[in-house]
Amino acid sequence: MMVGVLAVQGDFEAHGRALARLGVEPVYVRTAGQLDRLHGLVIPGGESTTMLKFLEGEGLFDAIAAFAARRPLLGTCAGAILMANEVSRPAQRSLGLMDMAVERNAYGRQVDSHISTVEPPAEFASRAGAGPLEAVFIRAPIIRRVGPAATVLLRHGEDPILVEQGRHLAATFHPELTTDTRVHGLFLRKAAGP
Repeated sequence: MMVGVLAVQGDFEAHGRALARLGVEPVYVRTAGQLDRLHGLVIPGGESTTMLKFLEGEGLFDAIAAFAARRPLLGTCAGAILMANEVSRPAQRSLGLMDMAVERNAYGRQVDSHISTVEPPAEFASRAGAGPLEAVFIRAPIIRRVGPAATVLLRHGEDPILVEQGRHLAATFHPELTTDTRVHGLFLRKAAGP
């Protein structure tokens, strides 16, 4: 199985290490042609407007949208912002892949970044494994609305932090910055599917 990590900005190498812990050698994606042979793609955190400018300038925006029509994506933090169908504070273009509204940097400034422990609900635990999950939030977005096409898998308080829609997953936290591989494992099971 070949899984890509968009390698244009952010800590994409941390996602690569998380995939490697699960036995998958990552492909660091910088061009549209690299998508052709992949089973899935991770869009990491970073700065979503910077990433968007690069994607548009390098012809990756439309290529990723086409790829997502047939293969799974995992977006974390800025990746989740780019996958949402509505982005605010400020509004920006997105791939529109998931029925959710995201507010950028909603937890506050860099100093407000934090680590929380989340207790997964039974549905997540049955699919990915039970036990507390450490969630790292760095200038994180908040998912303000989840539409009927999407399903909330994890919450931090009342806020959805991991959302699933069909083959795609979006997380407002950074699972790649912990040793817990459950979110990446769930994504890899989607990538291994038909």
